[in-house]
Amino acid sequence: MNLIPDPSLRIVYMGTPDFAVPSLEILISSGWNVVAVITAPDRPAGRGLQLHQTPVKLMAIKHGIPVLQPEKLKNPVFLEELSSYKPDLGIVVAFRMLPELVWNMPRLGTFNLHASLLPQYRGAAPINRAIMNGETRTGVTTFFLKQEIDTGDLAFQEEIAIHPEDNAGTLHDKLMLAGSGLVLKTVQATADGSLKLQSQDQVPMENLKSAPKIFREDCKIDWSMQIKDIHNHVRGLSPYPAAWTSFNGKNLKVFTTEIVPQATDENQSFLGKQESGFTLRITELQLEGKKRMGIDEFLRGNRFSHITLADHGFITQS
Repeated sequence: MNLIPDPSLRIVYMGTPDFAVPSLEILISSGWNVVAVITAPDRPAGRGLQLHQTPVKLMAIKHGIPVLQPEKLKNPVFLEELSSYKPDLGIVVAFRMLPELVWNMPRLGTFNLHASLLPQYRGAAPINRAIMNGETRTGVTTFFLKQEIDTGDLAFQEEIAIHPEDNAGTLHDKLMLAGSGLVLKTVQATADGSLKLQSQDQVPMENLKSAPKIFREDCKIDWSMQIKDIHNHVRGLSPYPAAWTSFNGKNLKVFTTEIVPQATDENQSFLGKQESGFTLRITELQLEGKKRMGIDEFLRGNRFSHITLADHGFITQS
């Protein structure tokens, strides 16, 4: 593979959050010709509702790359401006769904970086869903876009292990960095003509799982599940958007849990659930209106008698 960048290859890069920054940065630092960046419009955020620029926009500005921020991707004015950059290749990392008018405009097409081993975990939340389902492996994939979402022909994949201590945050960062290398590899192979695509239909895969967008009700803890499944549920939603349960009429976010042998001392304080000689202990949480804290601090500030699963959905003892 030719590792020398081709300055004649005109790249348009599309992305918004932190996940998309390393891929843009590695292209710039490697000398590839990113002629424009497309990202989300500035949005008000924070207490003062000041306009915030996206992480991808900030990276583009740092390197003097023109930034396009259309509200609507089918807007004729935006499409005309995009066409004026004469893109050869489009790259999408953590951006919204594109109309064909956009992804089909570059001469060589548009490829996407997806945080799973496609065709497994197609959808908006592959990182969360993989951990929530107790997977021990996942990865990143580059594929060229076509009409049906996440179904295009595969370019490259890289497998990443999911360790027991991983949560959605740590796995996000691992896939973000691995993905940047895969984006660079895909650009290089596209430029030098060595790229060989594979249809997803040709990938042997059983028990396909999807990764639909996560809504608030998806984050609610079902205390009837086995403790290992509750633990994975919490890991897969931490640190954001966070698993939650109801506690004395208030929302209680749960960020971390651990599974330990069941305590023999009935007076030992814990928050969680017991099952078959083991205890799922909540170790970090945030009660509505309060700060995020460890379980010891929480229990010191709250005195409880025994509460049963039937009453509140989980057990507490003191």
